[in-house]
Amino acid sequence: MPVAQLISPHALKERQAQPGLIILDCRFALEDPDYGRCSYGEGHIEGAQYADLERDLSGPVVKGVTGRHPLPDARALVERLQAWGVNADSDVVVYDDGPGAFAARAWWLLAWLGKRDGVFMLDGGLKAWHAAGFSLSLDAVTTPLGTFEGAPDKHLVLSAEQLQTRLGDPQLTLIDARALPRFRGDVEPIDPVAGHIPGAQCAAFGENLDSTGRFLPAEQLKQRFAEKLAGRSPDALVAYCGSGVTACHNLFALALAGYPLGKLYAGSWSEWINDAQRGVATGD
Repeated sequence: MPVAQLISPHALKERQAQPGLIILDCRFALEDPDYGRCSYGEGHIEGAQYADLERDLSGPVVKGVTGRHPLPDARALVERLQAWGVNADSDVVVYDDGPGAFAARAWWLLAWLGKRDGVFMLDGGLKAWHAAGFSLSLDAVTTPLGTFEGAPDKHLVLSAEQLQTRLGDPQLTLIDARALPRFRGDVEPIDPVAGHIPGAQCAAFGENLDSTGRFLPAEQLKQRFAEKLAGRSPDALVAYCGSGVTACHNLFALALAGYPLGKLYAGSWSEWINDAQRGVATGD
């Protein structure tokens, strides 16, 4: 079974009553950390539980050391997944408002812990759900405690030090999920330093989607990333972004296209710039 799978609103609607189905609402807004939780309280897909980017899907920030969304402690995340009712054989659906950036973070964390089948992203997110004419629920959700056990796969993650040693490797494909103006260093609305990691290519995550906010067909995604790889092995690809969140969207899209699960520089730009000795590039 492929590691990255999409589910349409109609298919999810048909499966909502499926015993053991776990639905995670991953809505979030960087400019308003309470947005997702408040929105969930105002209405969510029936059966969904709320997964907060900063409280559930990230670890504590250490100023001057970590990025803005460090990986969570693996044991704490496993316990959270159990509290949501996740078992080893559970089907899990993740969604957010639509673009999939925060849902992709949840998907990647599940893969990191070893759950690589039965995890689906709602294609088009809540926007597509509304467009299909489906309603939301205000009902509280209770689930039996799950039994999922997982362990982090160290091969899926690179540290800043490991990445730094690989920057001169001609086989490295380093892709940055931020939009081109941030990549170039023309603007930087979030972090104190503008630019990108030397040798990186811009692969803005929004370009994985069509005009309706749904993922492009697999063949189009395959061609998109083939141009970035330029003949290099996809096994040497590393994804990053501002804080390790939207990079997961590129990793999901790569997997949809049939490429192997790529590596994540989880600290990303917001961690990289904590050390003034690390290189910074601007422009294309």
